[in-house]
Amino acid sequence: MTAQGRREDDSPIAEDRKAERTPLPKLQLLIVFLIQFAEPVTATVIYPFVNQFVRETGITGGDETKTGYYAGIVESTFFFSETLTVFAWGWLSDLLGRRPVLLLGPLGLSLAMLGFGFSTTFWPLVFFRAFQGLFNGNIGENSVGVSKSVLAEITDSTNIGDAYALAPIMWSVGLTIGPTLGGVLSSPASRWPETFGRIPFFHHHPYFLPCAAAAFIAFASFFISSIALKETLPASRRAKLSSLWRRDGKKRNDARDDATTPLLTDATSDHYATVAVVESGIPIPVKEEKRPPLSQLFVPSFVITIANFGLLAFVDMSMSALIPLVYSTPIEYGGLGMDPLQIGTIMGTFSILNGVFSGLFLGSLIRRYGTLSIYQMGIFSFFVVIAGFPVGNALARRAGGIDAFVHLVVVIQFLAMGAIYPCYASMMLMVIQNTPSKLLLGSANGAAQMVTSGSRALAPAIASSLFSLSIQRNLLGGYAVYYIFVVLTAVVIRVSRYLPSPPLEQETASQ
Repeated sequence: MTAQGRREDDSPIAEDRKAERTPLPKLQLLIVFLIQFAEPVTATVIYPFVNQFVRETGITGGDETKTGYYAGIVESTFFFSETLTVFAWGWLSDLLGRRPVLLLGPLGLSLAMLGFGFSTTFWPLVFFRAFQGLFNGNIGENSVGVSKSVLAEITDSTNIGDAYALAPIMWSVGLTIGPTLGGVLSSPASRWPETFGRIPFFHHHPYFLPCAAAAFIAFASFFISSIALKETLPASRRAKLSSLWRRDGKKRNDARDDATTPLLTDATSDHYATVAVVESGIPIPVKEEKRPPLSQLFVPSFVITIANFGLLAFVDMSMSALIPLVYSTPIEYGGLGMDPLQIGTIMGTFSILNGVFSGLFLGSLIRRYGTLSIYQMGIFSFFVVIAGFPVGNALARRAGGIDAFVHLVVVIQFLAMGAIYPCYASMMLMVIQNTPSKLLLGSANGAAQMVTSGSRALAPAIASSLFSLSIQRNLLGGYAVYYIFVVLTAVVIRVSRYLPSPPLEQETASQ
C-alpha cells in the first residue's frame, strides 16, 4: 500500500468517509461549548497581570528574581487542586449524569474569580486559585473532562472529528477574551483616572475589575446552561449506578422531568445515537449493560495514551507559564520587559487566529491524516517555541528594547504554539479510541484529565523556578531552562512512537 493511501486510511473515522456524515446537534454543541468557554476565560484572565500582582503583594521582598517562584506557586495550585478532584468528577458524572456535574463548574468558577480579585496578599491568591481548580476539573476543554464525555455521547463515528475540531474555537476565543480582559481592565484607577480613579476601591483592588468580568462570563454560562443543557447519560445507566447508593433511585427516575430527559440512548453497540434522538430527546428502550470495573480501564493502550497526554500537557503548560513570565521580566533579567496590556493583546490576538484555523481546517486534517500523525507532527513545534525565548531576549539586549526583529520572533513563536493546538484534539480522540468500554467513558476522561492536570500542577512551578534559577546563578548564560526543555521535548517525541495506531490503521497494516 502506498504512503498516500496509508495517510488517507489513518483517520479515526475513515471507514465512514464514503457515507454521509450525520449532522451535528448544533444546540447542544453550543451549550457544551458555552460551558467550556468559562474555563479559558477564568484561567487566562490573570496571565497579563499575575506576575505584577505577586510583586505587589510584597511576598518577593522586592527581589525580582523571586517573582517566578511565587507566580509558579499560584499557577501550580490551580492544577494541583484540579488533579485531586478531576477523577472524582468523571466518576460522579457516570453515577449521577453529566448535567448536574457540568453545571457546578461555571458556578464555582464565578465565585472563585471574585475571591481572587478581592485578594490583597499572596496566600489568599493561592487559596482562590486552588478553589478555581476544584471547579475547573469537571469542564476541562484544553484537558479532557466531563464535557468531553458529552461531546462523545452526542456524536457518532461520522461526525465526532468535526465536533472535536470545533471545540478549540471556544478555547481560542476564551484565550483571546481572557488575556484581553486581564490586560485592558487591570489597574483601572491609573488607566482611567477621571472615572475609576475617583473610586477608592479600585486603588486598593487594582485587579478586581478583570476578575469580576471573568466571573460574570462564568455565571452567564451557568445560567444559560441550566436552562438549555440536556442530559446525555442514558437513564438506565443512571438508575443502575445510583441504586448503589440511593434506595429510592427507582422512584426518583420515575419522577424525572423534561430537564433531565436523556438526550441520547445506546441505539447501537457501535454508535452512541442518531441525530434524530439528539434533537428530539425522545427516550428509546435500551438494553442494559453491566458496567465493567474501573480496573478494566487501565489496559496498556489506554495507559500509553494518557501518559503521552500528560507529557504533552507538561511541556505545553511550561511554555504557557514561561510566555507571560519572560515577556514581563525586564530585559536585563532575561525577558522582554512588556507591560500587561502588551502581553494580553499579543496572547489574545494569536489565540483567536488559532481558533479560526482550527474551526476551518482541523476537522478535515484529522480525517485526512489521522489523529496519530497530527499529534506526532505537531509536537515538533515545541522546538521553535523554546528557541524563541533566548533569541528574543538576545535581540532585545542588542537593540536596547523591543524592535521589529523581536516582534518577528514573537510572531514566529506564537505561530509554532498554534501548531500545538491540534495535538490536543488528536489526544482527546485517542483517549476515546483507546477506552476499553464506552460505559467507562466518564471515568476514562476523568483519568486522562487527572494525568494532564497533574502535569499542569507541576509545570508552572518547575518552569518558572528553572527560569529564576537560571538567571540567579547565570547557568549557561541564564538560558539553562531552555536547554532542559529541548531535551524534554525530545523525550516527548520519542515516547509518542509508542502510541497505538488508530483502529483502521492497524487493520490496514495487517493486510
